[in-house]
Amino acid sequence: MISLFGNGKTTKAIAKKLGHCEIFDDAFTCKEEDAFGNLLLPPSLFNPETSTIQIPSPGFPPHHTLIQQAKNLLSEYDFFHDVMPFSIWISGTNGKTTTTQMCEHLLHDKGALAGGNIGTPLAELDEKAPIWILETSSFTFHYTHKATPNIYLLLPIKPDHLSWHGNMEAYIQAKLSPLARMAEGSVAIVPSAFKDVQTLAHVISYDNEIDLSEKMGIDISLVKFKTPFLLDAILAMCAEKILLDTIHYERINSFVIDHYKIEEFRDRKGRLWVDDSKGTNVDATIEALKRYKDDEILLVLGGDDKGVDLQELFDFMKSLHVKIFAIGSNTERLANFAQKESIWLSKCFFLEEAMQQIHALHTDKTVALLSPAAASLDQFKSYAHRGDRFKELALS
Repeated sequence: MISLFGNGKTTKAIAKKLGHCEIFDDAFTCKEEDAFGNLLLPPSLFNPETSTIQIPSPGFPPHHTLIQQAKNLLSEYDFFHDVMPFSIWISGTNGKTTTTQMCEHLLHDKGALAGGNIGTPLAELDEKAPIWILETSSFTFHYTHKATPNIYLLLPIKPDHLSWHGNMEAYIQAKLSPLARMAEGSVAIVPSAFKDVQTLAHVISYDNEIDLSEKMGIDISLVKFKTPFLLDAILAMCAEKILLDTIHYERINSFVIDHYKIEEFRDRKGRLWVDDSKGTNVDATIEALKRYKDDEILLVLGGDDKGVDLQELFDFMKSLHVKIFAIGSNTERLANFAQKESIWLSKCFFLEEAMQQIHALHTDKTVALLSPAAASLDQFKSYAHRGDRFKELALS
């Protein structure tokens, strides 16, 4: 019997594909059955003696009692290892989704399919496709011990998900773990800090997008994207260069960035607003701020920051002309940092109040930026809900 932990998108797709599985979730209070013959069960009914394989949802916490009881725990990646075609894995802290989408855009005519953390579970990908491009989270890596990529693109690693992993070292080790399993003939592109990691793969290290483009023979002046999307584009182009020995500047330049990622728009007064609701950690917000470092920035900051160290962000803001409008559950924490660093901050607590104050100050010479450096679930359904509300209030 296959047991699935968590009733998320990944496990639902596996259950639909296979049928007759057990799905355990804290939300289930009694035994039920879905349309595919899968049993929906509370965790208390899990029996490790009758379960042959246990597959957790990627973000399923490692301290959960089900994980502790499991005897044959497999990640989604390990479960599909034997049928996985040539694969490109993409990880890092920020930029994974965009890099994955750019890779698929460049390799679409070769039959490549994108999946993993980007939204399509492996169970829904065509096993006959020649290439899988997989956005891979540190959660997935935590449970993966067998599957391995043919090409691994690693973006910079900055503090994130530390409460889940326990500490920064464990988070980094999760991101580096595929390298130990990669075979000769495979290729890994990694930040220079990890250039000496033990692996049989051919390692290409980089300091930044300029350094990497020079090493790979890519003319960066012909690529239209700006920071932070420029590195994403160069990494995607590297995958194409490694795989096909081709570079398509026109094709990469035709890629359109997702909503909620440094998405610029103007109101009827011509004032610039920027929706970076996907900026859910410190590094993402710093990258957004870099883009407008020469402007006066009206910054909506805050949410559920999961206790991450915010000092790097405030150190970076000290040299900027920025006013902070703090929202969310960490409002008081942000205010303490701002007071210590003598940075202007208004304790708004809610987005509606922040936007009302910003409207009073915003001109055609300022930039109003939503880049929260925090998750959204303390006050919103998702980062998309937060971003949509920001746009609605900006244009009202």
